[in-house]
Amino acid sequence: MSDKSSNVSGSGVETRIRLLLIDDDSLIIESLGMVLQDDYLIYPAETRTQANKLLHTLEEIPSLALVDLGLPPKPHSPEEGFALIRDLLNLNRNIKILILSGQNEQANIQHALTLGAVDFIPKPCDISLLKARLAHQVMMLTAERAQQHIEIDKDKLIGESPAIETLRDLIRQFADSPFPVLIEGESGSGKELVAESLHNLSSRVRSAFLTLNCAAFTPELLEAQLFGHSKGAFTGAIKLKTGFFEETSEGSLFLDEIGDLPVDLQSKLLRVLENGEYYRIGETQPRRSSARIIAATNRDLREAVRKGTFRQDLYHRLSVLTINVPPLHERGNDCLILQDHFIKIYSSTGGRYTLSDEAEELLQKYKFPGNIRELRNIVIRLGAKYPGKTVSRAQLEAELESITPYRGVGEYEDIEDQVRNNLLDQKFRLDDFLGDLERHYINTALEMSNGNLSQAARLLGVNRTTLYSRLERLGNSEEK
Repeated sequence: MSDKSSNVSGSGVETRIRLLLIDDDSLIIESLGMVLQDDYLIYPAETRTQANKLLHTLEEIPSLALVDLGLPPKPHSPEEGFALIRDLLNLNRNIKILILSGQNEQANIQHALTLGAVDFIPKPCDISLLKARLAHQVMMLTAERAQQHIEIDKDKLIGESPAIETLRDLIRQFADSPFPVLIEGESGSGKELVAESLHNLSSRVRSAFLTLNCAAFTPELLEAQLFGHSKGAFTGAIKLKTGFFEETSEGSLFLDEIGDLPVDLQSKLLRVLENGEYYRIGETQPRRSSARIIAATNRDLREAVRKGTFRQDLYHRLSVLTINVPPLHERGNDCLILQDHFIKIYSSTGGRYTLSDEAEELLQKYKFPGNIRELRNIVIRLGAKYPGKTVSRAQLEAELESITPYRGVGEYEDIEDQVRNNLLDQKFRLDDFLGDLERHYINTALEMSNGNLSQAARLLGVNRTTLYSRLERLGNSEEK
């Protein structure tokens, strides 16, 4: 399911903003549903699984989501909530996710915001405050949609660094080629904007540009989205459905997170790339597609080929032309240019502020694990908290991810300063810091290995038994 459709009905019948409400407490869902139903069309779910199933039945993805971090099967752990943030952004990169949770430790707040949430509201919350926070995000959506309309024919790749200029050169070079393009880069670095630029600079610009996230669907739903199905092809197929290949026609089809494409669908995609043929589910007559394929991934597909989870022949077909999108921390002063760009977008909501010299220096040195999406949300939060004011280094630091990825000895120029600053913080506890660091590494390894303990253990350099015992220990510590 792409985010190509609007979340507000144009018929005039339904004017409420769609709000996804996810909490494992049915009383909270019921009470919040009652107080918010006049302003929002509520879609409730009690688990991450329920939420994903619900979203795949909707024609339009909600614009807003109110999410509890502590969801089953481990309601005392925030990890299911963190995973749901990723799920929602995979379905719609523009969705506004607000966290409503009692797990309001600073590390949880900052990690949720780094992943892409726009706000964190501790439980219990004042209803008037919650309504105000939601209304603020509706204003953000309005500002963003207005800006998208203004910039529809402009270069959306903001920046002046050598890295972004090289990226623009590659886009111009590859734009009108008939071959597929593989876009590699970290989450939030702007891969979809690169794909849009490839399309907009090509001779296909007057044809459709459609986006499909391969990580957002079960294999069965993904196949139906790609190729379509006939009426009665399977249970629930009550009418004929055209797929993205057919809807794209002579345009460009952007397959995001191609590394998550199931192996059995990889062979079907390969057939389309080789001779343009595909089959609707439930039909025996081949159809032909002239769509240009643009794929993107934040994974190492070469490693996936070595592990046998991605077909080598498909990889070679997709990577005829490859573009690597640089992470934000490799783009020099572009973070300041992008900050000014986002401030202008949200200026209509009263979100203008300035950075002190020390805060500006900190922003330039920050690693931005969430890349451009994280910077945008930092700008939104600073604008909401300090409108018309100068933001200090300490105020900016409070909005940044506290966990710094491990590097070898000597790779940090200011490691001693970082340690001294931590030790001067009266709230600093070494056990908490190391526990958070360990939790981040384990969760990332599990994510990279799709939950496979053996593969995660190999990534971490420990045996499977050790990893299991550490998971048990971390789980028990969170329940206390």
